[in-house]
Amino acid sequence: MKKSRFKIWLRALLFVQFSALFGFYFSRDITNGHFRWEWVPLTFALFIPIGFLMSRIVPMQADLKIRAVTLSLDKIYLVLIWILVIAKLILGHIPSLVFLADIIMCSILGIMFGRLGGIGIRVRQLKLQHGFIEK
Repeated sequence: MKKSRFKIWLRALLFVQFSALFGFYFSRDITNGHFRWEWVPLTFALFIPIGFLMSRIVPMQADLKIRAVTLSLDKIYLVLIWILVIAKLILGHIPSLVFLADIIMCSILGIMFGRLGGIGIRVRQLKLQHGFIEK
């Protein structure tokens, strides 16, 4: 298990990288008429609650010895993201299904964002509960 600060920053960095990469694909697909910019925030927002709920299954605990919250890898999330990325790659090569690849990209970003926010809230609650920080 690693300290929460490291894991949270790592997740944030991955979110930024996925956003930049998918931003390129969104621009290309929107220019080609497969998707619309209006659909991006709507679809993204629909998947934030799923990510928030998934943050509840992230294994974490308060380590009293080092006075920090530690997290470990969530295998369900990892498998889900890989399946979605593979599906996006496959669907992105089928012209009539490119819009589904874009929906999958929005869902990945929404899940990542919601999960990151949920993890941050849970870490803060554990830190408050164990007196690692003050209100």
